[in-house]
Amino acid sequence: MSRIGKKAVELPGGVSASVSGQTLEVKGPKGTRTFTATDDITITIDGQSVAVTPRGKSKRARQQWGMTRSMVANLVTGVTTGFKKELEIQGVGYRATMQGNTLKLALGYSHDVNFDVPAGVTITAPKQTEIVIEGIDQQLVGQVAANIREWRAPEPYKGKGIRYKGEYVFRKEGKKK
Repeated sequence: MSRIGKKAVELPGGVSASVSGQTLEVKGPKGTRTFTATDDITITIDGQSVAVTPRGKSKRARQQWGMTRSMVANLVTGVTTGFKKELEIQGVGYRATMQGNTLKLALGYSHDVNFDVPAGVTITAPKQTEIVIEGIDQQLVGQVAANIREWRAPEPYKGKGIRYKGEYVFRKEGKKK
């Protein structure tokens, strides 16, 4: 029995939802998002809340129940407040700047890394050592942050590289003579 799936998702003021078949569309102040559920799930709108129920007692229906409810909650959060990932850059000479729709990263390579910002995401660099990624799609925001971090993941000896804000990097001891 899904404990997450039992709870209905409340729609805050300014957010509207509509269901057509298995597709749920949520509109809010930040934009519109859609989600298509599997055939094992029924989505219903009761006033200002969205309820998710399984259609059968199969294992797959129970698995999809909680996942679908979480996806609906993420749609509502995305169109109201949005999602945000913050990255920190550590290392001598490592920096980031925005030039138009391109993020320029100086990461110790012989050339600057140019990262084109995908549609649906906004990237800002408030400081040379900070990158802020914002958007209404949680998966896209997380994927863009991971793609940027991939260019120079933090290394364990000096801790240089791109890391998530607040991320702990396990440090190793260097060579001893």
